[in-house]
Amino acid sequence: MDSGRLQPALFGGLLIGVLSALPIVSAGNCCCCLWVLAGGMLAVHLRQQNSPFRITSAEGALVGMLAGLIGGILGALLSIPIDLLMGPFNRRMLEWVLSANPDITAETRDMFERGTGPAATAIKLVFNVVTGVVFGGLGGLLGVALFKKNAPPPPAGTIEVLPPE
Repeated sequence: MDSGRLQPALFGGLLIGVLSALPIVSAGNCCCCLWVLAGGMLAVHLRQQNSPFRITSAEGALVGMLAGLIGGILGALLSIPIDLLMGPFNRRMLEWVLSANPDITAETRDMFERGTGPAATAIKLVFNVVTGVVFGGLGGLLGVALFKKNAPPPPAGTIEVLPPE
């Protein structure tokens, strides 16, 4: 993996992970995975700025998917301490919702009450990574369409050589 792809993917993944882990801000992901798409687009924008040629759709999708992978892992890891801090508040809210709705079945109540722990964290990690890769790739494709350079694509069969860092 060259740094031409990795650095933009890290910044895009950082955006995805941090915004997806914050308690109220993470609700933006309810709108078509907004933060994941934005992170993929940011990664493509940064990749395009570092490239002398217009990047291809495949390159944009790859950088967006890498950003989604990094963001999914980072978001799940950052949410662990945030969930620990917000635990008492979340418990009170859950109790309030369950007491206000007496017609909720016992199975549903048990599911809500068991919604924390290592198994829930593992499921969250897998879910974040899968949705991060899928929607990060879509964000990357969207970023290619929005941020294309007015330069020709590289000639077929050429290899981009980046200057040493």
